Amino acid sequence: MPRHVARPRPLRPAQLGASPRLTRRYVLGGLVAAPAAATILAGCGESASTATTSTTAGGATTSTAAGGANATSAAAGSWASGGTDLISVAYPDDSIFSSATTCEVALTEATTEGPCYFQMDTGEDISQGKTGLPMQLCVQLVDQSCNPLEGYVIEAWHCDTRGVYSGDTSESGDASSFAGDFCTAGDAEAEAATYFRGQLTTGANGRVDFKTCFPGWYAGRTIHIHFAVSDPDGTTRVISQWCFPDEFTAAICTTHDLYADRGVQDTPLSGGTDTVFPSGDYDTYMLDLEQNSDGTLLGYGVIMIDPDSVATEAAGGAGGGGAPGGDRPERP
Repeated sequence: MPRHVARPRPLRPAQLGASPRLTRRYVLGGLVAAPAAATILAGCGESASTATTSTTAGGATTSTAAGGANATSAAAGSWASGGTDLISVAYPDDSIFSSATTCEVALTEATTEGPCYFQMDTGEDISQGKTGLPMQLCVQLVDQSCNPLEGYVIEAWHCDTRGVYSGDTSESGDASSFAGDFCTAGDAEAEAATYFRGQLTTGANGRVDFKTCFPGWYAGRTIHIHFAVSDPDGTTRVISQWCFPDEFTAAICTTHDLYADRGVQDTPLSGGTDTVFPSGDYDTYMLDLEQNSDGTLLGYGVIMIDPDSVATEAAGGAGGGGAPGGDRPERP
């Protein structure tokens, strides 16, 4: 059974550990309002991001580049539409992570998750019956030597196709920061639901696999998925986010039947106004994407942490941007 993630105890700051293996370095924003302090590289076993041709376990042959070029070029109308029951392909094997974009983060004490977080024990399928573009979200957690890390809890949460977060906290182990109507927009369906939020514990291969749907958007933020990593004893935690390429989001938001009624998001990454991701080099925060043979979406990435390092401070400020369904400023 999934376990609750305990609130971390304060830690004494220490310097981030050196990473001699990392050849492509990029320091992200902070641990709160921006993705965690991090280093990005092409992946364990790859020295640079390169286009590759691969076949998923479900039989889909695709040409893949970081950020999901093959998914972006998929024909309009070829995407699945509905619930996660439409995912008929198996998860790809671990070899997919050898070329995935890798984000190195310092595992550190929690500060804030933003106003729309609350903990839920939902496991593999976090859709809770909601519909959209069905998506496999596959994540591997490794240390700085690319060794898989077992027993860590990875949480994921995001909004629905309308840009609205679920809001039923009655079974939550931690809802202390949840902002209620600010996140649900007062929507009765959302207030009674726990969709698109859950947690899984990494296995011996450092991996977790979620079933979900591609998120929608709300004013002031580019389309994103939140994630958090907690160590096995629940004392330390880091929070960050994934994003998607503008070309892909525009294609889905204009051609997919469950997104097209709202049109293109108002805060594309290329506009440089998102309050979390940087105005440039944002591709380093993207999940790698593929279209599965059943028309569903595969998103995958590697999170690299140094369990012995603690960040000295949180950088970046709390961003503005509209709340789901409203005009109030929102933290990430």
